[in-house]
Amino acid sequence: MEGDGMKVALVNPAWRYDGSIYFGCREPHLPLELGYSAALLRAAGHQVLLLDGQLQGLDNPALAAQVAGFAPDFTVVTTAPTYLFWRCAPPELTVPAELLALLDGQGGRCVAVGPHGSATPGATLRKLGADLVVLGECEEVVAALANTPDWSAVPSTAMLVGGQVRVNGGRHASAFVDHPPLSWPADWLAAHHHHHHRFDQGQQGQGAEVEASRGCPYECSFCAKIDFRDAYRRRRLAPLLAEIDGLIAQGVTYIYFIDEIFLPQRPLLEALVDRPIQFGIQTRIDLWKPDLLALLGRAGCVSIEAGLESLTVEGREALAKRCRLDTPELAALLVEARRHVPFVQANLIGMVQDDADLVAHWRRHLIDRGVWANEPVPLYPYPSSPSYRALWGMPDDQAWERAHQHYLAAFDRFSDIQDDRPLPLVELERPCCAGGRA
Repeated sequence: MEGDGMKVALVNPAWRYDGSIYFGCREPHLPLELGYSAALLRAAGHQVLLLDGQLQGLDNPALAAQVAGFAPDFTVVTTAPTYLFWRCAPPELTVPAELLALLDGQGGRCVAVGPHGSATPGATLRKLGADLVVLGECEEVVAALANTPDWSAVPSTAMLVGGQVRVNGGRHASAFVDHPPLSWPADWLAAHHHHHHRFDQGQQGQGAEVEASRGCPYECSFCAKIDFRDAYRRRRLAPLLAEIDGLIAQGVTYIYFIDEIFLPQRPLLEALVDRPIQFGIQTRIDLWKPDLLALLGRAGCVSIEAGLESLTVEGREALAKRCRLDTPELAALLVEARRHVPFVQANLIGMVQDDADLVAHWRRHLIDRGVWANEPVPLYPYPSSPSYRALWGMPDDQAWERAHQHYLAAFDRFSDIQDDRPLPLVELERPCCAGGRA
């Protein structure tokens, strides 16, 4: 039973993506950042209302009504649809701004968590009209807000004071390794039919998302992780397996590891071999050896998204991939992985260094051998990426607008889920963010 401490509402809004450049999957996913926050808050004796618009089939007015009925001391709203997509979030703040406008003070103080506030706290505070933004990973900071009456003393936060941004401390990096096993309401899992990044046959049962590690030891130029989820940490095996066993007991048959980079972990893979679960990962194929790829397949992996990014040495060097293998060696590992895993994708980014004919040759080579290599997609310079900082320096309050304008001007073809040309950011945010409300 929850205690009688603070009342905190944690809300993942009802996302929509009309006119967005958003590359990520648009199906419902578990809001892991809010799940961890809820676990820490409850352990400290606080009362928690956890809401997810997509998984519960609630639009933003319905979410606002539930929050108002709970009458929390403060409400936490995410600016990206789950930790899985903090690195490729919708640039626009339309949806969280709409939710906070609907609350209109009925949710107590308002806290925004996510990549926008981490990279550009001032702009995010003004656009959302929030009382505070969390800088970096959020779960321990949210718990600290509930435990500390004076929010100005809580590190890794920012607020507006007299119209000026006051930042307290740097970006927070969670300890993470001892995070408790998460559990989810049965109706949420029952509504989670989606098996993320799975394209093989026989998709039955419920899906879920799990985190085995966080951060990445590499610093690729395109990756938006500098301000959050940066340093590599690996979760302890016992709570991780307890979480997976709990999901299996609730009818989950497929999990997707949201890890920025799923590094080879023999103890975890060996533990999964005898468990009735299949899973997908995102990784670098150059970090795997044939025997570990075979173990990966035996453990139940049915989907690999391999961040190859470029099919030429020059392109990979331009992206700071720090890859020691050449293209034929990488292709051979991808083909070897496909021997053990039903779906393997080589993820490609459009690079000017890549000769179009050479890319076409290697794409055909991989596809003919059962490995999917997507057409190279254009690169969006997220403010938390080295690519942005190489172009314009440290992000300021116009960073998202600058990146968005550059992207729309540089490309006439976008990702394969975008039938229509994305809209300018100012147009997307005009209905609820123009001029800010702070």
